[in-house]
Amino acid sequence: MIDNEQPKWTEIEHLPEWDEEFYDVYTAKKFGKWVMLKTLKEELRDDPKYQAMIEKEFEVRYNLAHPNIIMINDYEEVPGIGRCIITDDVYGDSLRKLINENKVTEAHISKLRNQLVDALEYIQNNHLAHHPLRPENIIFTENIGNLKLIDVGFEQRPALTPIDTSQDIYNYGAVILEVLNATGYKDTTLRHVAERCTDPDPRRRYRDVTQLHMALANKHQNRIYIIIIAFLAIMVAILALLSSPFAPKKPDHHPTPIETIGTNPQ
Repeated sequence: MIDNEQPKWTEIEHLPEWDEEFYDVYTAKKFGKWVMLKTLKEELRDDPKYQAMIEKEFEVRYNLAHPNIIMINDYEEVPGIGRCIITDDVYGDSLRKLINENKVTEAHISKLRNQLVDALEYIQNNHLAHHPLRPENIIFTENIGNLKLIDVGFEQRPALTPIDTSQDIYNYGAVILEVLNATGYKDTTLRHVAERCTDPDPRRRYRDVTQLHMALANKHQNRIYIIIIAFLAIMVAILALLSSPFAPKKPDHHPTPIETIGTNPQ
């Protein structure tokens, strides 16, 4: 039960490093619980076009549910700031900050390899048009280090175009290459995947996120696939040989001494 004497909004603090093109981002407590606030920049707050834009973003993102995407809870007036999208608290460090401060770890790279692709697949499956993937909108939470995507969609479409999908794959590769180059982390498979994602010719990139997932599979899985394919190829060759004119002939059957016992001479 909410204490009526407790102020609704406290400890509101602007986070300039989290600001987006059209939005300012704040952290605050709502009835004592930490949340994040996203609101139009002051010069845009009275413009009907941008008011409609933030309302549309709230409608698009309100029903999203994925562990690596920031969750939206409400859209309401906050004193001194204006109408805000209210999200779960994901206070932590952006990938951009971690790169700039040389704090990217192997654990961060592992989550970029797995969780980021999972989030990207969810966004595409829900046909969300969104701003480009970049280090600034990838957050690692403060205590656990979970990967969270912010700024993940402003319009839900009937379907994404191949250009939309290809651009997402390109931007994923660009993020990975920047991280690998900044850290010097050695992962031949990951670098190869990132380089193919960012190929200037879209036809040579991965066709979709499913294909990207397969490319990121570890070497042990790849070996298993190769062994299975080789085994099937051998079996097909054996079957082809047995059904060909060159198949070994069955030997003529001669009765054994046991088979002749008890037979009556004619």
